[in-house]
Amino acid sequence: MKTCFHRSQTLGYKNGYAFSWLPTVGSGGERLYVNQLSQAELDELSSKRPTLTYGKVKRAPPSGFIPAHVAFDKKILKFDAYFQEDVPLSPEEHYRIRQVCIYYYLEDDSMYVVEPVVQNSGIPQGKHIRRHRVPKNDHGEHYHWKDLNRGINITMYGRTYRIVDCDRFTQEFLESQGIEVNPPEKMAFDPYTELRQMPVRKYITPSDFDQLKQFLTYDKQVLRFYAMWDDTNSIFGENRPYIIHYYLADDTVEVREVHKQNDGRDPFPLLIRRQRLPKTFVDKKKTFPTCVMEISDQEVLEWYTAKDFAVGKSTTLLGRNFFIYDCDEFTRNFYRDKFGITDFQPVEIKKKPPEEVPQIIPPYNGFGILEDTLQNCFSLLPKPPRKDVIKMLENDNKVLRYQVALESPNPEDRKRRFILSYFLSNDMISIYEPPVRNSGIIGGKYLRKTRVAKPGSTTENATYYGPSDLTIGSTIEVFGHRFVITDADEYVLNYMESNAESFPAATLQSLRDHFHPKQVVKETDNSDIPKLGTSKKELDELIVCVQEELKPHNHLNNKNIQEAFLQCDKDGSGILDKAKFLSLCDSLSVPTNTTLLNKVRRKECCAY
Repeated sequence: MKTCFHRSQTLGYKNGYAFSWLPTVGSGGERLYVNQLSQAELDELSSKRPTLTYGKVKRAPPSGFIPAHVAFDKKILKFDAYFQEDVPLSPEEHYRIRQVCIYYYLEDDSMYVVEPVVQNSGIPQGKHIRRHRVPKNDHGEHYHWKDLNRGINITMYGRTYRIVDCDRFTQEFLESQGIEVNPPEKMAFDPYTELRQMPVRKYITPSDFDQLKQFLTYDKQVLRFYAMWDDTNSIFGENRPYIIHYYLADDTVEVREVHKQNDGRDPFPLLIRRQRLPKTFVDKKKTFPTCVMEISDQEVLEWYTAKDFAVGKSTTLLGRNFFIYDCDEFTRNFYRDKFGITDFQPVEIKKKPPEEVPQIIPPYNGFGILEDTLQNCFSLLPKPPRKDVIKMLENDNKVLRYQVALESPNPEDRKRRFILSYFLSNDMISIYEPPVRNSGIIGGKYLRKTRVAKPGSTTENATYYGPSDLTIGSTIEVFGHRFVITDADEYVLNYMESNAESFPAATLQSLRDHFHPKQVVKETDNSDIPKLGTSKKELDELIVCVQEELKPHNHLNNKNIQEAFLQCDKDGSGILDKAKFLSLCDSLSVPTNTTLLNKVRRKECCAY
C-alpha cells in the first residue's frame, strides 16, 4: 500500500550556513531507530560539563607594558636661558650676554642646547651642546628633569646657564609631577647690542642745492599720475590705461601698464623703464644718426620735471601722447604745497555702459510650479529653487485636512466630496476623492502634492494659498476648478489655536464658529452619561485600544512626556484642562484620537 519511496532531506541552511543531519525516516516514510541516541548517550550528554571538555579558563593576559620612548615620544621640555661670556680683547665691551634654548627630551632624558641665529652678529651661533645625556657631576650622575626649574643656575661642561623661563607645556608637566615652579625672570640682554641699536647722532651741515641734498630730501617720494594712451588710430588700437611715476629723488619717470583680468595682453609690467625723459632736444643736422645712439646730456636741451605734469593735460613721452586724468592724494598735497595748485578735478574718461535691456519673463505655461518655470528663464540648465529646511524639519508630518465640495454647474459634481490636505512643511496641497459605491465616479487621487497659486499670480509676484486662506465656506480655485471648504479636522482648530499669533483672527473665528455646535452636542452627550461602575474587562479593553493607537509612535519618550505633564500641573492636583491637554499632546507629537478621548472621559466619569 506504499506509494512514496523518496529519500528524506538531510541537508539544509540556517543563517546562511549549510548543515546536515541524520535521516529519521527511510524510504516510504518508515521510522528509523538506528540513528537515534540511546538513553545512556542522552544521560552522558546531560551530565557532561564544559570544564571537563575544554579545561580551565585561561587567565587574561596582563596589561601591555608601554616603554618610555613610546609614552614620552615627541614630549620635550623647553627652557629659556642665557649665559655670560667674557670679552677680554675689546675696549667697547667687557662681557657678552648670549641667549639660548635648552631642550629636555623626556623619552631618553637627553638634553640639547641651541642658540638662535641672529643675522650679521659676527658670532658663530647655533648648536652649543648636541643631544645626549649631560653629566651632572663626577659621580656618574646625569641631569634629570627634576633638576630643572625657573630661576636657577645649571652648569654644563664648565659653562653656567641661568634659566629664566619655560613654555606652558613644561610648566604644566612639572606642576603635575609635584614640583613647585619658580616665578619667571626677565631675560637679560646684551648691553653692547642695545648700544648699537641707539640712534646715531646726526650732524647738520649747511650746503647749497645739489643732487645729494635732493636725494636725501625726496628719497622714496613718488608722484603718481593716472593716464590714458589713445591708440585708436592704429589697427586694433584702443584706449589703454597707464600709471606714470615721477621720482622726486632723481627726476626720473617710469610708465607702468595696468593689466586687467582676461585683457588678452602679455603681462609686461613696464612700458617705459625708469629713466630721465627728454622734453626738448638740441637742434642738430638731419644726418645725425639719433636712432642708433643713446641720448646724452649734450643732446637734450630740457628734461621733464614735476611742473610738466598736470591733471587734465596731455604730455608726450617718447613719441606717445598720454592724457593725465587723475592723481593720488600725495601728489595733490605736493603740488598744493610746492606750486600752490589747487585744481585737481579728475576727468571722467570711462564711457557710459549701454543701457541694460530689461529681461522680459514669458507668461506662465502651466507646467510645474511658478518657481520651476522661472528658473528656465535664467539658465539653460535650470536649478531647483531653494527650500526652507528649517520649516520642513519643524513641520514634518503636520497636515491640515479639510473637506471640500466641487462647485460645478453639473448636479452630479455637486454631490462629490473631496479631502484637501495642506502640508505645513512645504506649503503643498493634495486633493483626494474618497470612492463612493455605485456613484459612477472613480475616486482616488484628484491632485498630487503641489503648490497652488492664487488667481492672478504671475512669475514676478507669485502668491500661493496658505492656511490663512482656508476658512470654512471660502472658495479656492485649483487649476480652473473651484472648491468650497465645508468642514475641517479638529486638529486644524487645535493647531491654529496653539499658533494663534501666526493666523488672522477671521480664520480662527470661522473655525471656532464651525466647531462650536459640535462641541455643545458632545458636552451634552457626555453630561447625560450615567455614573455607573465600570468593569475591569471594559477598562482592559480601553487600555488595549490606547496601546494600539500609540504603537506606531514607538519613538516617543515616556519619560519626557511624564515630565512635561508634571510641569504643566503646577498645583499638583493631577487634573489638566482639556485644551491644555490637547495643546501639550500636539507639542509632544502624541496622537489624539477624538473618539478614544471621549471613551477615556466616560470611563473617568464611571470611575467617579
